[in-house]
Amino acid sequence: MTGEGVALEVPVASIGTRVLSGLIDVVLHVGLLVGVFFAAGALTGQSSEAVSRTAVIVSFVAVLVGVPTVSETLTRGKTLGKLITGLRVVRDDGGPISFRHALARALVGWVEVYLLTGVAAVIAALVTARTKRLGDLAAGTYVIAERSRLELPLPPVAPLALEGWARRADIAPVAADLAVAVRQFLPRARLLVPEARQALGRQLLARVLPLVAPPPPPGNDPEAILTAVMAERYRRDLERLHREQALRERALPDSR
Repeated sequence: MTGEGVALEVPVASIGTRVLSGLIDVVLHVGLLVGVFFAAGALTGQSSEAVSRTAVIVSFVAVLVGVPTVSETLTRGKTLGKLITGLRVVRDDGGPISFRHALARALVGWVEVYLLTGVAAVIAALVTARTKRLGDLAAGTYVIAERSRLELPLPPVAPLALEGWARRADIAPVAADLAVAVRQFLPRARLLVPEARQALGRQLLARVLPLVAPPPPPGNDPEAILTAVMAERYRRDLERLHREQALRERALPDSR
């Protein structure tokens, strides 16, 4: 959450990284299956064919479903492959997954990764917004890249000609979608063609001006006015956060 109250989404894992993570897990599972089959064969060598078949089925379920379920539950969303590649499974709301989510992913993964050789998982990841495989769609989860660095743009600086006006102005709360639109427009304005730049600037200014009183001095460029408003919002939000932090430290000195 930025100082302006704009929620930022955690970077979603790329398809290539997810494939690499999945291959590591597949190699691990195949190795475990070989070991389990040898152990099961030694224990059921003198048993009937029905017992041997049951042991094979139990081995498959324990390794291909049980291992990823237990791993993701205990580590809150990680397997060996995800640990190596820096990935983690989270809920759609960004929270940690539970046993239910891990089990749903493992059950569907058995089909899409092993029975369908991963083709269904790759296709689903290509056509979904958060590169979700079918198991993620069933469980309500997605995979994030924990090692990605999120670089925030520098805070806006009010033009000197409008700084005094912005300090004295009353600025009503700005809707999140409008704040995001302005923040995205200002640093990218110079990349737009002049006609589109002027048109978009006037459109955004028409939405912002009703939230500001008194109106800005005449003769100023729309981008300068938008920059002044966003810079003042940032300054006020920063001061508010500092006041709240100071209040918490006075009331709860051990919370630091």
